[in-house]
Amino acid sequence: MTARIRFEDFELDPADRRLRRGGEPVELNGRYFDALALLASEPGRLVSKDRFLDEVWSGVPVTDEALTQCIKTLRRQLGDDAARPRFIETVPKHGYRFIAPVAAANAAPKGAAGEDKRRFLLLGLAGTGGGLLAGFLGGLFYGFAGAAAGVGAISVLLVLLSLTIVLAALGAAGVAFGIAAAGLVRRPAWHWTLAGASFGGVLVGAFVKLLGLDALNLLFGSAPGDMTGAPEGAILGAAVGLAFVVAERCERLRVGVTLAALCGGAAGLVIALLGGRLLGGSLDLLAERFPASRLRLDQVGAVFGEAGFGPVTAMSTSALEGALFAACLVGAMLIARRRAA
Repeated sequence: MTARIRFEDFELDPADRRLRRGGEPVELNGRYFDALALLASEPGRLVSKDRFLDEVWSGVPVTDEALTQCIKTLRRQLGDDAARPRFIETVPKHGYRFIAPVAAANAAPKGAAGEDKRRFLLLGLAGTGGGLLAGFLGGLFYGFAGAAAGVGAISVLLVLLSLTIVLAALGAAGVAFGIAAAGLVRRPAWHWTLAGASFGGVLVGAFVKLLGLDALNLLFGSAPGDMTGAPEGAILGAAVGLAFVVAERCERLRVGVTLAALCGGAAGLVIALLGGRLLGGSLDLLAERFPASRLRLDQVGAVFGEAGFGPVTAMSTSALEGALFAACLVGAMLIARRRAA
């Protein structure tokens, strides 16, 4: 378990990514928090500029001014003075050293368990809400495309909209609560977040596929076996987990959401290239298996210049679904976390 670190009246919690002073939160963005955690975890030792670049900026090229501004902000938030430092000492041309006495705070403070549960529910429910939004927007797209056929247009729109919202909310709940559960391990390592998100995606994907196949077999006596399932859930869940880890380090919400969309879009494209299907591909599969149904997605193919739901359409819709799902889910979780901080 990663220990909290206490120095003077501050408490730094690397697992929860919070800095408190006298119990009150101190605002720090992701990178600056990582810089302080790196310094405080090695009190009395020189932390070189190269280590800051490798471990805080993850190798992203930045100027010395960025590090200087980081340390300046940390000193301001800590109430430190560069001329008479109590916390961060400058080692000219080499780096910085944390000079305050520190103490581990392994024992959970009063109310910590309740706070962990509250944070778990907050992030999980926020991510589920983001999935609802993604499902609503995606459902409108598929619903209006399906309704363009003209036969039972309103019914097609309402059915596809409802189906998309439910499926997106279930998928988002699995991934979001998986990410939130990873936080309970109290380790800041990124692989716990990826594992939790991917596992949540697998569970929901497998459950939805099993439920869908059982329902179709019960109603129609047959069902396509290549619908969205656990493999797609694992890939998309891992992508969302990675997006959340990266987005947490971004100072601006818009940048974090954009990165999440890119990660989700890439995952959707990979799923299509590997022969998997997300919602659009699964709906097209159902339309082929049950030709007497009113479900038609030819209008979706027309958007991408194809006569039907061809390979370009399959890859494009899969990438767009992944991007929308990841952006809405990660954006909602980031907003919830920042407002709760």
